Amino acid sequence: MFSKNRNAKLAGLLAAVSLPLALTACTGAMTPAAPASSSAPSMSASAPMTTPAMTPSMTAAMGEPFGAACSAVPKDGKGSFDGMSTDPVATAASNNPLLSTLVTAVKKAGLVDTLNNAKGITVFAPTNDAFAKIDKATLNKVLADKKMLTAILTEHVVGQTLTPDKLAGEFDTLNPDQGVTVTGSGEDFMVNKTAKVLCGNVQTANATVYIIDTVLLPAS
Repeated sequence: MFSKNRNAKLAGLLAAVSLPLALTACTGAMTPAAPASSSAPSMSASAPMTTPAMTPSMTAAMGEPFGAACSAVPKDGKGSFDGMSTDPVATAASNNPLLSTLVTAVKKAGLVDTLNNAKGITVFAPTNDAFAKIDKATLNKVLADKKMLTAILTEHVVGQTLTPDKLAGEFDTLNPDQGVTVTGSGEDFMVNKTAKVLCGNVQTANATVYIIDTVLLPAS
């Protein structure tokens, strides 16, 4: 009887010892694989990196001006793109030699403070050549008539920010009787089918400016 009990205890002891050994063997079988060989394919440090060409939408997203006539804007100083970006729109325009006639008209209409104090507006700014398309007698008459001049100038101002990707469409202006319609895309836009955008997405402290080649006149 004693012998049987001893054999039973010995068998139990052997079983207890063999179980951890078996688990250890299983655990070893589950050991993570060694790291992949360094000879595996990888990106070559010498591979050439290509930069995608800038599209109008990418340029607009970066907040950069577009249009062939932008080259006529001064490269530095207060009338440059960087200089204008720090001043409110009427002040910025006064430093740009392309817009001196517009600035004269804004002053005569008493709109300097109105434009400078507005927030997040869009201005379609006719160049000096645009005003020169109007015969001198008519231009002088308009400049002398504050009510008429105000009506014309406020038609050039939209009370919201229009980025190039949202420029096409119909918009109310600060002239309650006249809106504007912009057609086109990319870098090619027309305003009211008469004025071409020469240099667009020009930033001032409070406005986005599109320089145009024709004065927007109220519908007759």
